[in-house]
Amino acid sequence: MTKSVYISATNCITPLGWDATENAANILAGKSGIARHENNMMPQPYYAGIVDDVRMNQLPELGLADKYTKLEKMLILALTPIIAQHKPSGKSLLLLSTTKGNIDALAVSSIEQAQLAKLAQTVADFFGFTTQPVVVSNACVSGILAVAIAKRMIQADVCDDAFVVAGDLVTEFVLSGFNSFQAMSDAPCKPYSAHRTGVTLGEATAAVYVTSDPNGAKVRVSGDGAINDANHISGPSRTGEGLFLSIQAALKEAQIGADQIDYISAHGTATPFNDEMEAIAFNRAGLQDVPVNSLKGYYGHTLGASGLLELVIAIESMHRNTLFASLGFDELGVSQPINVIEANQDCSINKMLKTASGFGGCNTAVIIEKVS
Repeated sequence: MTKSVYISATNCITPLGWDATENAANILAGKSGIARHENNMMPQPYYAGIVDDVRMNQLPELGLADKYTKLEKMLILALTPIIAQHKPSGKSLLLLSTTKGNIDALAVSSIEQAQLAKLAQTVADFFGFTTQPVVVSNACVSGILAVAIAKRMIQADVCDDAFVVAGDLVTEFVLSGFNSFQAMSDAPCKPYSAHRTGVTLGEATAAVYVTSDPNGAKVRVSGDGAINDANHISGPSRTGEGLFLSIQAALKEAQIGADQIDYISAHGTATPFNDEMEAIAFNRAGLQDVPVNSLKGYYGHTLGASGLLELVIAIESMHRNTLFASLGFDELGVSQPINVIEANQDCSINKMLKTASGFGGCNTAVIIEKVS
């Protein structure tokens, strides 16, 4: 019999707050962490969601603040309260999800400092993990894919439990890359809107504790699927094939139908091709009437952190039985009908679907069920 796997603790560090509760309160108040910035990372002003360095460095939990990069500090801060609740054992695994890691170290430090394995080991050493950490770096599905991998590793008895942490920063490298695609919005992004003009970038870290122990569990991870459609290095499948098949696989493992999903936390980058692809995939899966939102209007696209951050907020949404508005949405701008959440509303949420898609054709879907 396959083990059931649960998430028992969550946390996040974002421009909207320093834990999941503060983040959810600001989302309910309609606040966004996206702001206009002028600095040497871009030749012109740009919009992004950036974490306050000053507040972070004042936190006593870190100690030796100058010893760590900004991203390392944020990852440590996200994990600290979870580690305080659940002490790692000799068979506990740390999974780090990121796309770029300490990429800015290439300009000021060494190649080693920028390596993702080095970043993961730095975090593991801070908390005293004795097992080698695992890096999950698969474009923008990385955060939610890491949860699926943790689930599978626990079910395969590779580890007893897993601490999943995800993070990425807004850096000159990332900004210049998206700017070269001419994909960046000239205003805060508007997912699924007819008036969207592109992606807004953001930075954040998030963390969850994954275990087979049901005691104190927040939710059960009941199904997952990860399919690569191999369409294009940066463009999603025009038919939504990979996302559709990922959703089908997750539904099959969870042994439920599309009509049992109460809510979808989608990827929603506010780029023309991504939003259109998702709308097509949701319709193909019979999910067009299910309430759906994108949290990118609050945070921007936080790359490797996005899937895990949005899962953490979705779990808050489930336990509050409240659907959070998809900030920035006004008029439907995709060819297929989807039920975008336009205002906060009460709703019983027992089963939800988290999806993500990314460069290289990667797609991931995870189904989460509330634990009664």
